[in-house]
Amino acid sequence: MTNLDAHPEEVVCAEGGGGPQLLPPRDVPLGGPRAMTVRRTLPQRRRSLIGSWCFLDHYGPDPVSASGGMRVARHPHTGLATVSLLFTGAIAHQDSAGYRAIVRPGEVNLMVAGRGISHQEFSTPDTGLLHGVQLWYALPDRTRHTAPTFEHYAPEPVPGPGSLLRVYLGSLAGSVSPVRTHTPPLLAAELALDAGARLELEVDPGFEHGVLLDAGDLAVGGDPVPADHLAYLPPGRARLVLEAGPRPVRALLIGGEPLGEQIVMWWNFVGRSHEEVAAHRAAWQAEIGAEPPPGGKVDPRFGPYPEGQPAPLPAPALPTVPLRPRG
Repeated sequence: MTNLDAHPEEVVCAEGGGGPQLLPPRDVPLGGPRAMTVRRTLPQRRRSLIGSWCFLDHYGPDPVSASGGMRVARHPHTGLATVSLLFTGAIAHQDSAGYRAIVRPGEVNLMVAGRGISHQEFSTPDTGLLHGVQLWYALPDRTRHTAPTFEHYAPEPVPGPGSLLRVYLGSLAGSVSPVRTHTPPLLAAELALDAGARLELEVDPGFEHGVLLDAGDLAVGGDPVPADHLAYLPPGRARLVLEAGPRPVRALLIGGEPLGEQIVMWWNFVGRSHEEVAAHRAAWQAEIGAEPPPGGKVDPRFGPYPEGQPAPLPAPALPTVPLRPRG
């Protein structure tokens, strides 16, 4: 999925300490008069990274007949990976590296952009209700220029007393995902708890964690989490205790080792400097014919792409002042 903000802010992302935080969502329309609205909890001024995770959009349940569903035409990415998870509905993915896949509930699509990729995502014609999560994580400097790649994975559920887990990335509760992330160790898992159930998980104390509440009544470590909020937990915890209230719970658990690097995220690019991000934008604009190529030569990092697809999305204008220098 792309970031369709018409005036995207520059985000300087860096790890941070501190105690537990409740990160409220911000409503962002994905564009158009019948725009599907997403609830964005990362990045924000209070916290921009959880491990390597740098972007989290939570959407639905959305009646496709009213919202138009997800219709995100071809757009570019660099320096990051996208993770698509669904609770209901289905989304068709196609990218410039030649991968095509449909993601459904209980599955994950992981696209590693590396040095550059472009892709499109559309909800399928048979989708009546769309509900899910889209995440990005930043690639570390050592792998951010790798060739783009893609993986699709459907984990076996892990049942427990009053609970069910699906581990999409990383390892948890004895379940290990085979998906290669090209980043320091991280975690993404879906958690379902019956009403009144208690789930105690052993977690890596070197990880930061975030718990996104999708539905139900949830307390994390005894602290209630409001609906659609992301609860941040700093490193140092070896156990995570989740308790469901009167209503059953569905939540997403993410985590990872602190990235240990500062990044600049603007529109759909992750880079390390203003010049790098500006060069990515110029390469994309030249490739789709929106602006003349710098130096008269097109950098084909975001292609090739099959003919007959919807028109690609042009990049918004850069800020009128240079992106801030990295510390």
